[in-house]
Order: sequence, then structure tokens, then C-alpha cells
Amino acid sequence: MKRTLWLEDGTSFVGTAFGADIETTGEVVFQTGMTGYQEMLSDPSYCDQLIVLTNPLIGNYGVNREDFETTVPMAKGLIVKEVCDAPSNFRSTATLSDTLKRFNIPGLAGVDTRMLTRHLRSRGVMRGVMVDGESTWDLVKDRFDGLLPTDQVERVSTKRAYVTTGSGPRIALIDFGAKLGIMRELVKRDCEVVVLPHDVTAEEVLRYEPDGIMLSNGPGDPKDVPTALPLIETLMPKLPLFGICLGHQLISLAGGADTFKLPFGHRGANHPVLELETGAVTITSQNHGYAVDESSLATTGLVVTHRAVNDGTVEGVKHLHYPTFSVQYHPEAAPGPYDANDLFDRFMQLVQENKQKVGM
Repeated sequence: MKRTLWLEDGTSFVGTAFGADIETTGEVVFQTGMTGYQEMLSDPSYCDQLIVLTNPLIGNYGVNREDFETTVPMAKGLIVKEVCDAPSNFRSTATLSDTLKRFNIPGLAGVDTRMLTRHLRSRGVMRGVMVDGESTWDLVKDRFDGLLPTDQVERVSTKRAYVTTGSGPRIALIDFGAKLGIMRELVKRDCEVVVLPHDVTAEEVLRYEPDGIMLSNGPGDPKDVPTALPLIETLMPKLPLFGICLGHQLISLAGGADTFKLPFGHRGANHPVLELETGAVTITSQNHGYAVDESSLATTGLVVTHRAVNDGTVEGVKHLHYPTFSVQYHPEAAPGPYDANDLFDRFMQLVQENKQKVGM
């Protein structure tokens, strides 16, 4: 079946339909990872987005039960050059197309994804509509009226608290759209993890008597999550905090800094990041459309610790007075390299040091 992607500037890309037989709308973004389409598709940070994959062949190793980053993917669509209907991998249990049908996500194949990516790089990410059959700009232009939703975090966050047991430190994980990879890394370090909704209050968090706080990744504009700022302001002086991606942006906002939208974001598994203190460059997995404004950090008590090699944007901060630090990238990877995985160990060290300090 013929399926067309229309961008809000009137540009169209025609291809064939796969996945779910529905029409959809969302923000069109591109992802440069060569593998990991299952993890990308199921990353809650892609809520309400149409994902363009730049690798030309997608679906060749199928989909398995272990590599999902959330139980119900929230992406609005998937756009590829070529989709494989006959995957070959011993872990595969389903095709990509069947998986998209299962989660009611439409796919578009047979388009020039290189041309589409270059268009988004030069014009910036924009809204898109995928429609089936014959279509014209006059028929679809009204679908761009109005704004995109701003409640993505509310939709992807857990609705109630739950716990995974462990004999190590108790970590409160505030779920703004957390990938399962974050929990896996904490459980691997024998932590007891208490997962809490995005709108939890500081008083509710402290009732669990955690040893440390993790602020997860998540979708959308950090300024659309204002309830998180008083939470973070209250917790920063009390306990070690580690923020990832959206969590990093929220820590900066809570400290008094500002954020801005990038023209086309950082989405891929090969983004080099410089650690200013050591001079080491780490290859990282990233998925974000916003960044912290470095000039706004001057009076916040936060200092830059990491910087993107490609465009110089802020990739990490730490607080000068509190045991708080954050990074814009994903140390849990999934997909992507595990070069930055040691940040979880640094967080564990902060937690242990704080416990010893409190116990003195």
C-alpha cells in the first residue's frame, strides 16, 4: 500500500506501508545508529516522534523479547529505506513489521532516508503526517494546525511506585520515561531500586529513606515538567543525585539555568563527548532534542564537566556544593557503546561516601 510522509513545510516522501495500518502525526527526527532499532523504537524518549533511521537496511536481525527498553513503545512511526521481512538471528522471535503491528505503530519504507535526513539537518526537525493512498498538500495541511502535545512525560511515567529488591544501597529512581537499561545497571550493582512517578513530591521520596536519587531520561521539553523543579531543589542538599538526559536538563533548570531546543538534536550511538577534567573522549549513545544553555550556568552553583565534541554543547554538569552530577547522554547505552558505563560506579561511590558521612 502506498504511504506518504508530509512535512509541515510541504515536502513529501512517498513509499510503501508496513507495520500498523493507521495514519499518524508527530515530530520527525533522525537517528544515526547502525544497529539497535528495537531499543530505539522502545525508548520512551521517542514518545510522539516519527523516527527516521539512517542505516539503509532495518529489521535484518528481527526483534526479540529481551531488548525492549519499555513494555509499550510510544513512538508514533518508523521511516526506513528498506525493511527486512525475513530476519536471520538466533534470538529473533518476530519481524519488525509484526512488532509494529502489535504496538499499533505505522512504518514507511522505500523512501530516500539520506535525502530526508539532509532536509531535517538543514531545515531543523519538524512535524510530519503519514497518510495512506493518494494525497495532496491541500488534503493534509490542516492536520498541522495546533501544537504538538506537551504531556509526554505524564503518559510514559509509571503511575504507581514499585520496588526491585537488592541488598545494596536503596536508590529512588524518578521515572520521567526511564529506559529499563538504567534499572538493569542499578540492579547489576545490587541496588534496591524504588521506581517513583514523575510527579512524586520530595516528602514522598524521603519516606522511602533512599541512599541516592536517580533522575531518568524522558521525552519532550524539560520546561514542560515544572513539578520536578521543587522536587530536585529540595533533594539536592540532602542526598546524592545522578541525572541522565532529561534528568540532566531538569537538574540544570532546578539550579536556575536555562535550556534551548537544538535544530535537529543528538540521536545516535557514536557521539564523542569530552570530559573536561581528564581530557578523555568517550563515544556515547544519545537521544535528546534540547540542551542546557552554558551561559545561564554562571550563578547556579553548577559547572560544566562534559562537552560535545561535534558542536560544543553542554553534555554534563556537577554541583560545586552538593553531591549532584548529571550527563546529557546515556551511560546505560541500549543501544550504543558502554564507554560511559563507569558513571554508575561513580554514583555508587558518591552514595557510599554520603552514607559514611551521615553515619559519622
